Amino acid sequence: MARHPEKYTIKDSDKKVLEAWLRSPSTIQSLALRAKVILKSAEGQSPEEVSSELGISLRTVYIWRKRFKDNGLEALHDRPRSGQPTKMSAETVKKVLRLTVERLPRGETHWSIRSMAMHAGISTWQVRQIWKSADLRPHRLKSFKISNDPDFAEKVIDIVGLYMNPPDNALVLSVDEKTQIQALDRTQPMLQLKPGQIERRTHDYKRHGTTNLYAAFDILTGEVMGRITRRHRSQEFLGFLRQVEKNTPQNMELHIILDNSSTHKTEAVNMWLAAHPRIHTHFTPTSASWLNAVEGWFSILERKAIRRGAFTSVADLKKAIQRFINSHNSSSAKPFKWTKTADIILQAVEKAKNAHIIK
Repeated sequence: MARHPEKYTIKDSDKKVLEAWLRSPSTIQSLALRAKVILKSAEGQSPEEVSSELGISLRTVYIWRKRFKDNGLEALHDRPRSGQPTKMSAETVKKVLRLTVERLPRGETHWSIRSMAMHAGISTWQVRQIWKSADLRPHRLKSFKISNDPDFAEKVIDIVGLYMNPPDNALVLSVDEKTQIQALDRTQPMLQLKPGQIERRTHDYKRHGTTNLYAAFDILTGEVMGRITRRHRSQEFLGFLRQVEKNTPQNMELHIILDNSSTHKTEAVNMWLAAHPRIHTHFTPTSASWLNAVEGWFSILERKAIRRGAFTSVADLKKAIQRFINSHNSSSAKPFKWTKTADIILQAVEKAKNAHIIK
């Protein structure tokens, strides 16, 4: 009788680790390839099928299947090389560090491990060790913008003070608008999540229009009051202010934190505010929207309710946004806690201004 190959099984805990390696952008390619060999084998693929799909030799598949079976996850890492590791001179280390921060490879925007190794005449392992010891990550990039608002310090102190020590008998509301939210649908139905398969969708999409969301985030409760509008003008903002004023206790002062959008400062808005003295506005410094607490809530809305959604119309999108607001207020809202004092923020900004990268 023909023998059936033994089923290749792995523990659920090992499977989670292997899948995490594949999701991580920092996992080296060789380790990711070995993880794929084990996962595909555990899915029931034969060694021949794994070899063909991954483009590697059948012998390689058998090697990593056996090593993992014998010694688990640790066996997938490269074994320490025998003999004494190659030593680098202090001059070589200084050369690599100097090249990394002062020069760029020809025709490229940043150094890679391989390009630096070739240029400096050392191994990729040595480049990794030098960069790791100096905490250099040329492949990473963070954006920043320093506010040039002449009243930056005063505005930071004012707003942080509201967050950390809100006034008595008052509501502190962080207010902003998320504009041009797109109702995007996919050109074909999505393939739903199921065991062994992540959710999949087409890369192309259909546009069905846009909408705008005005939101007021209550820092004491974390609840959100929203208004969805077709257009984004001063008129819509004023309508939202009226909604906020009407739906908050009349015996409480309102402190509203806003950014410097022109729609927040029109004559009509200023006249309405003058007629409602219980409302006090506090403007964030220019180029400092991160001081507005509602921005964090907007990012949660985007991540949980919009980015992966498929909307057949603007009306469908509006319903999804309202459902998320209702769900947030009923089950997820919690008091907003600001931890950095104004002094810490001002010191960090001053340090950034004096940093070599922006001189």
